[in-house]
Amino acid sequence: MMQLAWPWMAALLPLPLLHYRLRAVAAPASAALFLPFAAALGARGGKAASAGTMWRVVFAALWCLLVLAAMRPQWLGDPLPAPTTGRRIILAVDVSGSMSTQDMANNASRLQVVQQVAGKFIDGRQGDQVGLILFGTQPYVQAPLTQDLVTVHHFLDEAVVGVAGPQTAIGDAIGMAIKRLRAEQRESEGSVGVSNIAPANTVLILLTDGQSNAGVVPPLQAARFAADAGLRIYTIGVGAAAAAGFFGPRGNNDLDENTLQQIAKTTGGQYFRATDASALQAVYRQIEKLEPVAARAQWLRPVEEWFWYPLAAALMISVPCVWFGMRTWA
Repeated sequence: MMQLAWPWMAALLPLPLLHYRLRAVAAPASAALFLPFAAALGARGGKAASAGTMWRVVFAALWCLLVLAAMRPQWLGDPLPAPTTGRRIILAVDVSGSMSTQDMANNASRLQVVQQVAGKFIDGRQGDQVGLILFGTQPYVQAPLTQDLVTVHHFLDEAVVGVAGPQTAIGDAIGMAIKRLRAEQRESEGSVGVSNIAPANTVLILLTDGQSNAGVVPPLQAARFAADAGLRIYTIGVGAAAAAGFFGPRGNNDLDENTLQQIAKTTGGQYFRATDASALQAVYRQIEKLEPVAARAQWLRPVEEWFWYPLAAALMISVPCVWFGMRTWA
């Protein structure tokens, strides 16, 4: 089936005619001039008039072809099934000051490892919707739920430590995810006050390396809100394991694993500990197993652009016309 993507461009068709009708006619500047060879000019006038008519027809055809190309004719193919997993995954990444600690492999910071591993995780979510929340002292929605994985990965790579403040507001980050899901629910269904706002295949993956020391909503209270909303949360503690060293304790001694475990348990998720890049990769593989594919058929209609056909025809007509006109007026 053929369709016109921009049919309103047809309003341009009468422009040359309006210009021809409305243009001002030049007034004679002086008296008539006597030409003794006026009869010869009159004999050639018939040929000039016919040539002028021919050129007007050619120009009209060129203009119609150009307007048709501007209307973007398209061919719609038959609907085809598009495979999709139907997962909806929100990543909440801690970018507080402690995420700059270089206690991971190869002296990499915690945020760098998260960006590297989580970026690969995002790239593998073909067919899923992925969102990104960055949080520190305050949470920010960096990318809403979308299938544009390239953009989400780009936003994750651009995250810098301290961009959301130096502290850690875990509860507010969870609240931000619930708020976004509630907004989407209202937009899609036009309803308010819905208790279960998150589909069964929507999960929140929260990565942090510390304990909540900022924000308005306590983490466990936010977890209860998430459970009421139907949002399952997987929590990941980032940072090398705490150990005693010659110069004192080293590794991540600030991680509040108990709270992260309680958040996951309250919402029906799980808690994982990621001490290095390989451990974080294992966590994501485990999450893929825990969240099975939700088969939801989608249909797409392939679109083939045909605007270049009239555009090419206009070009093929205009080139010989220019050549012929140059020879005529030479």
